[in-house]
Amino acid sequence: MSEQNPYEQLGVTENSSFEEIQAAKKRLFEQYGHDSAVLETVEIAYDSIIMDRLRLRQEGKIKVPEKIRFPDRSVEKSLKVPQIVKEDSAVWLQELIDTPSQADILWPTGIFLTLSAIAVFTQNEAQNAVQNTNPSILPLLMALGFIANIYFLNRKEGRSGRAFLISFVALFAGIALGTGLANLLLGQGGTALGADQFASAVTFCLFWLVSCFLR
Repeated sequence: MSEQNPYEQLGVTENSSFEEIQAAKKRLFEQYGHDSAVLETVEIAYDSIIMDRLRLRQEGKIKVPEKIRFPDRSVEKSLKVPQIVKEDSAVWLQELIDTPSQADILWPTGIFLTLSAIAVFTQNEAQNAVQNTNPSILPLLMALGFIANIYFLNRKEGRSGRAFLISFVALFAGIALGTGLANLLLGQGGTALGADQFASAVTFCLFWLVSCFLR
């Protein structure tokens, strides 16, 4: 039996399906259950066939079911609801969306929360700026937030141009959205913050979302 090739040892052919190979292995185990030497030979033959199938799969000659590579997972996966994978439509989304680690969330949260808090509590400075008695620090805070957002995005994949473009879009989207909401709320008397403070806070929130969940 040991002089035969692995397929002959299991009593199958090279065209046999994975189910047929498994069935042959099980049959031989039941037939020679008390002969450890034969069982070891069968196990080696089975492993050789699996490795041969994987090699052919890597060469693109056959398509190997996942349960050949991970037989222990076949039972577990049978209990799960099958998922339909749309490869083509999801590629661009997978390249854009990130799954952040705890550190990837904590650092941006701390920085943008601090900048947002400073912006919110500088209402008096902003009012003095209108009276030309004290310049507002909001432009400086926005610049720091912009630079921080570029840093966090660039740290993920090292694509500074992409990070700059995304940060630039987030900056203007945050200012536009924040200013619009502030004017709406101010018109209804619903906020104690100035339009600049409100727009800055919204922009920092958008920076946080972008730096944490985009790449």
